[in-house]
Amino acid sequence: MNATAANPGSHWVASWGAAQQIPEPANQLAAEHWRDGSIRQIVHLTLGGKQFRVRVSNAYGTAPLVLEAASVALAQAPGQTGVNAPTLRPLTFDGRTSVMIPAGTEYYSDTVSMELKPAADLAVSLYFKEAPAQQTGHAGARTTTFLAKGNRVNDASWDDAGDGLTKITRWYALSDVEVQAPRGVGALVAIGDSITDGYGVPPDTNTRWPDVLAARLRNEKLTLGVVNAGIGGGRMLRDGLGPNLAARFDRDVLARAGVTHALVLIGVNDMGSQHRNTPDTPADRQRLLADLKLAHRQLAERARSHGVCLIGATVTPYVGSDYYHPEPENEADRQDLNNWIRTSGVFDAVADFDAALRDPARPDRLKPVYDSGDHLHPSLAGYRALAETVPLAALRKQCGDNK
Repeated sequence: MNATAANPGSHWVASWGAAQQIPEPANQLAAEHWRDGSIRQIVHLTLGGKQFRVRVSNAYGTAPLVLEAASVALAQAPGQTGVNAPTLRPLTFDGRTSVMIPAGTEYYSDTVSMELKPAADLAVSLYFKEAPAQQTGHAGARTTTFLAKGNRVNDASWDDAGDGLTKITRWYALSDVEVQAPRGVGALVAIGDSITDGYGVPPDTNTRWPDVLAARLRNEKLTLGVVNAGIGGGRMLRDGLGPNLAARFDRDVLARAGVTHALVLIGVNDMGSQHRNTPDTPADRQRLLADLKLAHRQLAERARSHGVCLIGATVTPYVGSDYYHPEPENEADRQDLNNWIRTSGVFDAVADFDAALRDPARPDRLKPVYDSGDHLHPSLAGYRALAETVPLAALRKQCGDNK
């Protein structure tokens, strides 16, 4: 049970998290894997602690989700089914091994007492008897998830499953791992699109820019949780592969335990999609810029009302992208938005990702060493450069009475 929750010297802080969405058909988990099926998911923590809890999600479910059994353990290594057997613990809810999670809801587990180190890999195993009416998950896990038949949550290894073992790189029904931490410890939520979600990062390497930032913070002895709330294809104003960022800001940022800071990087898909899919007239482009600025102002107001520092990130170059085929007018709009982010005073701080990645010789393009090759997404070196650009001084600053 949550016996430590009343301790006035500590509070719950997010150590890992993922933005939830309705999986599109290509990323849905086949019903056969839910029916009498176990799912072992590995998550890379940012904060350590001696007590933690897991939040299981049925956020987009249209009917109750019944979780029959669950467990947690320290993973042997990313990309492997095995866990450290002495650390295997049942995951319970109000003392019970099974739980019914109503539609549209997320439930916390009971507190688990086990020491976790920063940067630990935690295996969360879930067992279901039936498939959900509508799935909730996160497609861009960049981490291997294991599927096996039967209730395997208490088995240290699933390697004996043979041909019955399936590997995918998606997460399902899992939104947070929170640790008990001193009151002075908070968390940063990085919210954005595929650049934050880590498009192009090799699975099981934890080299998205928020991962690299978390390692940087550890090296700098700055104790702060880091949560990646990116969604590939995400836009600020309209739904894409997931809900629009303006709609999900409260759930994915403000509702995270212990959040003190947020960083928003968004806009390339708003501008690129309009150019690709509509006539993109000058009036349309001006309206889009005005709408993007207003939405950022709204986020800042929401963050401020919750005592959360909001860092605005400039939009990175994408000229040369075959996905959007931007023209000079679109580049002018990107520059307009970026200049506003830098100078408007709306944000508590600015992370100038554009300046970090642009090619000095051709500033409308990514610098070649930072270009993954599609002229839109950063390379691994580019992701490292973004992590190095986040201003640490802003992360040491407190903005009002944080949760």
